[in-house]
Formats: sequence, structure tokens, C-alpha cells
Amino acid sequence: QVQLVDSGGGSVQEGGSLRLSCVAFGDAYALNYIHMAWFRQAPGKEREGVAAVYFGVGSTSYADSVKGRFTITQDNAKKTVYLQMNSLKPEDTAMYYCAAKLGRTLFPLSDNQYNYWGQGTQVTVSS
Repeated sequence: QVQLVDSGGGSVQEGGSLRLSCVAFGDAYALNYIHMAWFRQAPGKEREGVAAVYFGVGSTSYADSVKGRFTITQDNAKKTVYLQMNSLKPEDTAMYYCAAKLGRTLFPLSDNQYNYWGQGTQVTVSS
């Protein structure tokens, strides 16, 4: 069983930055081999995978829409992932959710791969 607590959302102007955090709680050994990701969902749109990282080797994945602007990092000791979001655009406005699965997935940006979810944090970017 894994519990996720995500935070860090807010309101910024276009071009600004925000950093989201997600802490995972659960079996310490199992959390060494966890795949964690950030998804977002805007009103009226489908949930979209934004970025993911596999704790085991630190491999990352990004959606094309955020490459070069967002960076996902991990802190193994704190069982935390961060999403640094730079050069934010109004189209980045959404509820952002942290997700996790035990073990690695070959489809890290597909939401059906994950069975643990955070409560979500709102990101609003104004022009």
C-alpha cells in the first residue's frame, strides 16, 4: 500500500515557474523500486501524463508538450518526486496529480498503469 501527498500548486503569470512535490509513504524497501509520475487534467479534457521517473534507475519520461520546460527529479531518501515547471503557459493550467506504481512500467505516461494517486494540486497560469 502506498499513500501519496502532493503539493506546490498555485497561480502564476505566463512565463513563471512552480515546483510541485509528492511524498510517497509505504514500505521503505518497495519504495526503492517505484515508478512515479505527474498527470494533469484540465476541465473538459482527458487526463494527460506529463512526466515520470523510475526510482530504481532514475530513468525519466516526458510528454512532448512539456519537454525542455518541465523537469522531474527524485529524492530517494525522502521518497519524494519534484516537478519543476518553468516557462509556464496558460495551456499548462490544470489539476496536477501525483501517481505511483510498485515496480517499473513500460508505459510511464499512461494513467492505467498506476494504482496509487495523490489528491491533486491546482496549477493556474494567467496570460
